[in-house]
Amino acid sequence: MDKLLSPHSPEAAAHNHLSENIFDWHTDQPSVDESLISGCASYRAFMRYLSGEDLFLLPRNRSELESILRRYAYDAIHNAIASSRSPLQTGGYSRKSIRGVLNTDNNVEVLLALHQPPNANRETEESNHTRPIDTKLNAMY
Repeated sequence: MDKLLSPHSPEAAAHNHLSENIFDWHTDQPSVDESLISGCASYRAFMRYLSGEDLFLLPRNRSELESILRRYAYDAIHNAIASSRSPLQTGGYSRKSIRGVLNTDNNVEVLLALHQPPNANRETEESNHTRPIDTKLNAMY
């Protein structure tokens, strides 16, 4: 996780703040802090992806990876809002931190390779040589 988001990043700080103050974080302010929620959501999205939980279809490219991370972040945002007793400020949530991590170094390649089976390249090459399945209908024509 430290390669993606350092322990001193705003996302890690937001995650730590919400985790440590889980029962009273929403009472400090009259409304939910958007930057706190979005930072924590980004951090939790990467944590969830790294753990491999709920990852049934593996991403094949950057676009699919970013889509999965955004979906995980949205889940974290909705969970945080649902547990809050404060009204939500108007406005959207930032996707900047997810894109920032994906744009850094070779993070996309590292994350895409993380959950791939050991022989993923060989299986891909073999699947390129497809042939139709023989059935009774094919035999008739």
